[in-house]
Amino acid sequence: MAANDAPDPIDIEVGARIRVRRKYLSLSQSALAEALGLTFQQVQKYERGANRVSASMLVKIATKLETTVGALVGENDTDRHSHEVYQKLASPGALDLLEAYVRMPDPEARRAVVTLIKVLGAEAKVPKAA
Repeated sequence: MAANDAPDPIDIEVGARIRVRRKYLSLSQSALAEALGLTFQQVQKYERGANRVSASMLVKIATKLETTVGALVGENDTDRHSHEVYQKLASPGALDLLEAYVRMPDPEARRAVVTLIKVLGAEAKVPKAA
């Protein structure tokens, strides 16, 4: 994609909300696509914000995901940083990690996991020596 063809930030945010809600309901992209009469690739494009979701499709998606169009477009968000949260939660594996974390009964284990992830994240930012 050329720089001027980059997805609109609103389309990216709507896509992230669709992905988070779909994952929350444990629906695969294929299952959602089938329910909507689409290919899973089209759902992928919606979730990435690569393709804009039409109003009629947004209504269908909201219905299938048992939510409202307003929720998918962030109508009720009062926190100006909520779009960042949805984008992070839409990252592959983020919801799986969060769900596993919540199921951990031991607070010490939770702290250890958070420390591990923070260390791994910090290492990813440091350029490796040649």
